[in-house]
Amino acid sequence: MTENLIELLNVEKSFNSLKAVDDVTFSVKRGSIYGLLGPNGAGKTTIIRMVMNILAPDRGRITINGEKISEDSKDSIGYLPEERGLYKKLKVNEMLQFIGQLKSVGTSKLRSSIDKWLEIFELTKWKHNRISELSKGMSQKVQFIGSVIHNPELLILDEPFSGLDPISADMMNETILKLNSEGTTILFSTHIMDHAEKICSNIFLIDKGKGILSGPLQQIKDSLGKKSIIIEFDGNGGFIKSLPIVEKVIEYTRFVEVELKDGRKSDELLRSIIGKIEIHKFEVVSPSLHKIFIDTVGENEQ
Repeated sequence: MTENLIELLNVEKSFNSLKAVDDVTFSVKRGSIYGLLGPNGAGKTTIIRMVMNILAPDRGRITINGEKISEDSKDSIGYLPEERGLYKKLKVNEMLQFIGQLKSVGTSKLRSSIDKWLEIFELTKWKHNRISELSKGMSQKVQFIGSVIHNPELLILDEPFSGLDPISADMMNETILKLNSEGTTILFSTHIMDHAEKICSNIFLIDKGKGILSGPLQQIKDSLGKKSIIIEFDGNGGFIKSLPIVEKVIEYTRFVEVELKDGRKSDELLRSIIGKIEIHKFEVVSPSLHKIFIDTVGENEQ
């Protein structure tokens, strides 16, 4: 048994004159959560479709468990595509039974698995409703259940958090972590760095078809750039970005991430903001994945 469950070596894919994937190489260790990250249109979905053998690479090699994926080996893989596809006229239970039968799950085991997953995602009372009667978020949950109904060794998720409200996104996040703790290897793509930072052990950042950053997440965070300062506060913090000691500010919903100019200290910043805003948190941290993404992709655009 190889250490790496998925391996891509010098993979390329073009569509007419557009090179969607350009000499990409990475490997996904067995038992890890691997983030395939990048902006929209970077090539993430094309890579996943090649891993799933939906598309063939123009050049390079892709293997799962040391071999090229086959139709038979797909029974050990769960796949949630970016384009959701459920039969609207089927009932939830019927849809999941159909997917489970395609994955060769036995009748009694399938029935038990469906009931378990519907309860986890709080969809039990919708079991006999048609897919067309579900909200977008509910449909997303049903499709996710379809990707794990057969207890796959490998779970491939393309933008799994798309369309989910914050509560459902947290539920999805917890489910992915639990599956991984039980031994499932997970490859997922996203352009939302906050989700990736919460759960990834390793990442591959791609932009314009080319890999620009890869490796263990914490190692990347420790090695790239300066420490950041996270400030949670109430009040008007717009003045922070104009302080002479500040190099850059990234604004979030409830806090800001500040990078200081060379040679400036965090206590200087603290003295500059005390009394002007109500500070709830002031913490020096490694740069966030969101900041790394902005800085790295921004440099790639130049």
